[in-house]
Amino acid sequence: MIRLRYLVNLSYEILDPSADFLFLIQAARTARQSVVSETLTLTPAVPVTEYTFPDSCNRMLRVHSKKGRLAIRYEAVVEIAHRLDEGESLREVPVAQLPFEVLPYLAPSRYCESDRMMEFAMREFGSMRRGYARVYAIREWARNHMRFLSHSTNERTSAIDTLVERTGVCRDFAHLMIAVCRALSIPARISSSLDYGADPSMGLPDFHAIVEVYLSGGWYLLDPSGVSIPTGLLRIGTGRDAADIPFAAIFGNVQSERPYIEVEALTDSKLGIQMPLATMKAISTW
Repeated sequence: MIRLRYLVNLSYEILDPSADFLFLIQAARTARQSVVSETLTLTPAVPVTEYTFPDSCNRMLRVHSKKGRLAIRYEAVVEIAHRLDEGESLREVPVAQLPFEVLPYLAPSRYCESDRMMEFAMREFGSMRRGYARVYAIREWARNHMRFLSHSTNERTSAIDTLVERTGVCRDFAHLMIAVCRALSIPARISSSLDYGADPSMGLPDFHAIVEVYLSGGWYLLDPSGVSIPTGLLRIGTGRDAADIPFAAIFGNVQSERPYIEVEALTDSKLGIQMPLATMKAISTW
């Protein structure tokens, strides 16, 4: 069992008479991730509408605020009971046997042009033994052939761009891996998290994008950027690509400040709550 505390502070200056916001910053509740405690504070105290999407477990906040400053503070303690499986036991599921709710994660999406990745994916990975070993090889290829470089891409950068440029941030690594997996008929999706365990030299804690692949009837997470400790990756949002899970979607003339984020592991040996550690096993938090 892993227990994490995290804090997100967001600050905005609304320049229009009013603006609308959609936030995706709350911890998801799944069969393997529970929210022990959480607090949400908005300054000024404007009304908030919350909706949880049943398929993804994404918890969206909708806010309408008038001109001036708006600050959002969210703090939560989350427990994760990972499922750890031997990779050799995990198999790719034939398309004809996939659950219908998984099928959308085979299709190309805005940032993951898997239909344009077919030739590359087959050349690099088509002859490999199918299953977790092939998925992990894709992860390793992305990590070893890409350079992590902050501020090197923007909201228009897609998997094809990343394949050409060979630089990017976590979401670009994720989009590339997702596109390659889908090109090989392996369902794959993106999840938003926090970069627990990242090297402090990379800067302050931040939101982090990771990949989930569908194998043997379950979703297994991998971090193609390799910057975080996998068992310290909590779940916030899940979608086809980053377009589905922005931490903030803003409608109006608004100036944004950089998010302030804290994340730490909490331990309790009596309860079996341990520090996140690296593992070679396949990890599921769904």
